[in-house]
Amino acid sequence: MKICHVITRLILGGAQENTILTCEGLHRDGHEVTLVTGPALGPEGELLGRAKTGGYRVVIIDEMRREIHPFRDRATSRRLREVFRELQPDVVHTHSSKAGIIARKVADKLRRREPACGGMKIVHTIHGLAYHRYESVLRNRIYIALEKRAARRSDAIICVADAMTRQALAAGVGKPEQYTTIYSGMEVEDFLTLARPADAQGFRASLGLPAGAVLVTQVSRLAELKGHDDIIAAAVKLEKMRPADAPPVHFCFVGDGHLRRDIEYRIHQAGLTGRFHLTGLLPPGQIPAVMHASDILVHCSYREGLARTLPQAMLARTPVISYDVDGASEVLNDQTGILLPPPHTHTHEEKLTMLAEAIDKLAADEELRRQMGTAGKKLCQTRFDQQTMVRQIEEVYEKCREER
Repeated sequence: MKICHVITRLILGGAQENTILTCEGLHRDGHEVTLVTGPALGPEGELLGRAKTGGYRVVIIDEMRREIHPFRDRATSRRLREVFRELQPDVVHTHSSKAGIIARKVADKLRRREPACGGMKIVHTIHGLAYHRYESVLRNRIYIALEKRAARRSDAIICVADAMTRQALAAGVGKPEQYTTIYSGMEVEDFLTLARPADAQGFRASLGLPAGAVLVTQVSRLAELKGHDDIIAAAVKLEKMRPADAPPVHFCFVGDGHLRRDIEYRIHQAGLTGRFHLTGLLPPGQIPAVMHASDILVHCSYREGLARTLPQAMLARTPVISYDVDGASEVLNDQTGILLPPPHTHTHEEKLTMLAEAIDKLAADEELRRQMGTAGKKLCQTRFDQQTMVRQIEEVYEKCREER
């Protein structure tokens, strides 16, 4: 098959890693793969370099950006039309809200108006929804209207969690028969067994942790709604909660973003500079060592399709603490970690207290951490394998092509 993937930008992120692994897997399976993307702009790091070495074709549309910009968006549409006309792909597979809306519109017009593109199928993956309770009412209405229209142009919609399907259908986006859940694949072997076990100890040593310290890590962009402020505030409560002779708890934020200075200031104001470690961006190849080096993975994002860091930590036998948002409950339960109520369901103080108590519970019980880590590995080992993901995506393509 000739398959064209479209994504807005290849920064370091879950949707982007998913797309890269999909393109690599489809290319290995003998498909003719093209990846269309915009510039990898932003402080989050980039995956464009990896894409260019994947063996498949990469097309960069300079005008394709995340922000709404009528002039650039029209130029993006023109360039996509040129690419689709040239390739005449069997499948156009879009990712991310912006690229998904524009590319699906262009592809649908082409297949209706030009016989050479008449057999083209359109597939979209929802990695996370643009509309959510923390967005303004007006923006949500606009996003939902755009997604409804784009869904009508789609032959199939893939979601990375059942929760995404439920939320999309509840908003009136698409029909149930369009949806398939395919969990976001990853290179599971890298997390199951470190090629260099010393890398985990090296990471802990690089942070200057005292002997016996419990390391609590969050891996995410330093951006809004990722919950870094909650972790800092919970750490203040934790300091008062734990006995003086208990092993010290240290926190590590892996990632970068435009809120870094604000987060550093809040840590300083809380008097916890010695307990928090900000690594900045780390190459994806170092993340398995980070997961093995951590005693607890905490993920306090307020919205997330299904954060890849949850199964990544579980594959490394690291227990997880997360808010019960979107797809988190599909991997996290009382056997694999601690699932906290959604942050909007309790007062700010109640939320922080529950988070601090959860961290304290796992920090104080090494055997409980071991049991949860073992259960998490068992749950995620097959479900999140990249080969499983690629095979299921191929099945969606074949089903679309069989349906006329």
